[in-house]
Amino acid sequence: MTSLFAGTPFDIPPQCDHCGKLESECVCTAQDKADRESAKQRQADRLPPSQQTARISVQKRKGGRMVTVVEGLTAKANDLPSILTQLQAACGTGGTVKAKDDLIELQGDHQEKIVSEIKELGYRVKQ
Repeated sequence: MTSLFAGTPFDIPPQCDHCGKLESECVCTAQDKADRESAKQRQADRLPPSQQTARISVQKRKGGRMVTVVEGLTAKANDLPSILTQLQAACGTGGTVKAKDDLIELQGDHQEKIVSEIKELGYRVKQ
């Protein structure tokens, strides 16, 4: 016998967690399974916005350019690209996400607008 309950009414063949088919008939690739697992892990790692604090500052870069920086929101706990898109639309400016540093950068001095937008999203804010 190959399993503990083989040949009994409790013998349930293993099924794929993703497609629901029997494992012998599963058509999911290893990449599909890995993508689904990572998405599930990201959902589990998310913190509600009310438990996170965003720190907003304005920095001066070379050439006299101003950049508004949002720190304190981790890439692991948030969807930083979607937050960036909302902030860009509100400010009418360009920007970027630096996931390694957990930063959102927006071109120009938009501190007041960003503070109000971040508060609307439910995050706590420090300036």
